[in-house]
Amino acid sequence: MDQGSTIGFDIAKHVFQVHGSDRQGQVFRRKLRRKEVLSYFEQLPPSVIGMEACGSAHYWARKLTALGHEVRLMPAAYVKAYVKRQKNDAVDAQACWEAVGRPTMRFVAIKSEEQQSILMLHRVRELLVRQRTQTSNALRGHLAEFGIIAKQGTAGTDELLALVEGNEEGLIPALARTALLVLAGQLREVRAKIAEIEREIHAWHRSNPLSRRLETAPGIGPLTASAIVATIADPSCFKSGRQFSAWLGLTPNENSTGGKQRLGRITRAGDPYLRRLLVVGAHAVLRYSGNAKSAPTRWAAELLGKKPYTVAAVALANKMARVIWAMMTKGEAFRAVAA
Repeated sequence: MDQGSTIGFDIAKHVFQVHGSDRQGQVFRRKLRRKEVLSYFEQLPPSVIGMEACGSAHYWARKLTALGHEVRLMPAAYVKAYVKRQKNDAVDAQACWEAVGRPTMRFVAIKSEEQQSILMLHRVRELLVRQRTQTSNALRGHLAEFGIIAKQGTAGTDELLALVEGNEEGLIPALARTALLVLAGQLREVRAKIAEIEREIHAWHRSNPLSRRLETAPGIGPLTASAIVATIADPSCFKSGRQFSAWLGLTPNENSTGGKQRLGRITRAGDPYLRRLLVVGAHAVLRYSGNAKSAPTRWAAELLGKKPYTVAAVALANKMARVIWAMMTKGEAFRAVAA
């Protein structure tokens, strides 16, 4: 092996597979244990290393980059097309080796430890929110068996919590109250943890200039801004705002042939968490669109008069994604244009 090797690297928990070639076209393969990875690549000259973008790929990309190699992360769905037959670690490494040299291949920017940390806060918060919903629904369902019903939303849940934790006799049997007190305690604990994580996210958002700049756009709050900054390590990977919104799955699914264009529903590809945050933000903008005078809000209000509410919200989320890409690439804050 000499200068200019190209290597496909399949990563795992314990057993790693290397498949590469040098400038003379000689192919080499190697199976590595986890403790052998860094020492093996330290002995190699600077090379181009292709890996699938997965859970630990960013960690290994940072380690290998520090050794002088050029690491290129690729979406796993794009690498799969180069798997010939069967599937094992050696075949996956060979597929990475073939895919990394393709001129049309798209690559994923390497995230820093800080970006991965703030994304972990978002993932943990999302998990806790689901647990809060599950516990709240369980509490409502159990109380409904005794004819106790409350209105929807947090206010109704608070009423049920006060009822369970109160001292009123006769409404809830003693054995049932014992079980419901467990759910009530778990619900309050999950709420406290969610609030704690949200304080950490808001603190990071206030310390990050780019995240604060994105917050100036309509429908973008601290949660959405921090999640976008942490997820998009390099906005220049997207050639245009439309490509960014297409990556988020907010553009129509195309099934065209013979020169006739057929557009369907949105693709729902890409990051579902970011897409959901943008759509929720678009719903908030539409809710107050009648009182605002900026051009995007006025455009959304006019669209709402012609299209269903959900369709207008997704269309506005698409426009918001393009605005966000422009703000990130140009380094400017949102400029509200009068309608």
